Amino acid sequence: MTRRLRIKHITSVSYAQPAASSHNEVRMTPLTVPGQTTLDARVSITPATATWSYWDYWGTQVTGFDLMDPHADLTITATSLVETAPPQALPEAPEWTEIAGRTADSRLLEFANATVRTTVPAELVAKAREASAGLDPHGTAIAVSALVADRVSYLPGTTGVNTSAAEAWEQGAGVCQDIAHVTIALLRGVGLPTRYVSGYLHPEREAELHRPVAGQSHAWVEYWAGDWCGYDPTNRTRADESHVVVGRGRDYDDVTPHKGIYRGVAGGPPEVTVEFTQVG
Repeated sequence: MTRRLRIKHITSVSYAQPAASSHNEVRMTPLTVPGQTTLDARVSITPATATWSYWDYWGTQVTGFDLMDPHADLTITATSLVETAPPQALPEAPEWTEIAGRTADSRLLEFANATVRTTVPAELVAKAREASAGLDPHGTAIAVSALVADRVSYLPGTTGVNTSAAEAWEQGAGVCQDIAHVTIALLRGVGLPTRYVSGYLHPEREAELHRPVAGQSHAWVEYWAGDWCGYDPTNRTRADESHVVVGRGRDYDDVTPHKGIYRGVAGGPPEVTVEFTQVG
């Protein structure tokens, strides 16, 4: 069953002292891709300033803006209306030798190599190989995701944006970003090209129409097995009509929702709220 979701994502930044200027990039606009259509999307900035948009190398829509006058606060409000559909049947899994051949001769190679965030010890990859021995690519994705979810508990506040996959595994706790990074590291380690997905997850599968509910940004993975297949290791489920894709990349660094530079004194961490309203 399709869902029509209105999403409001607000990021508020307060500086200890007014910033003299700032230069920003925002990745908060949902994509139009198979199974998902973005009907409307806007990004507004306070203090008001001109914005521009472009598509980055990974296919994510970026909104850029500069604030050249002193400002003590910055608020980014991204609103969108998205229609999502249930996932299609999984493609027939190719043989591992076919995946290896396709990976070596295409852009899949970009999603097969470890990054700084997704580098893990060899003994951890060996655990993943043991957990997935004899399984096809789809079975491997589920088995490896379960291995990660069994080890890394979802526990907000235990990690930061710079935590690596190896650190999250060692700590045994993290958030969806960490669980996605560990899963990516291990799936790549066993030979499955895998990419990081940044977006949103509606917290209620049977939501009352027109009633706003608090949600959050979310991260999951897509692995290549004849086509890209979405899987949410944090919730041990396929990505479905409750998931809204904003961007994809090698890891979090490629799809950071808000990043920039400023001249001034650092303040506290940004305050982020996400609100969902199902309208159809």
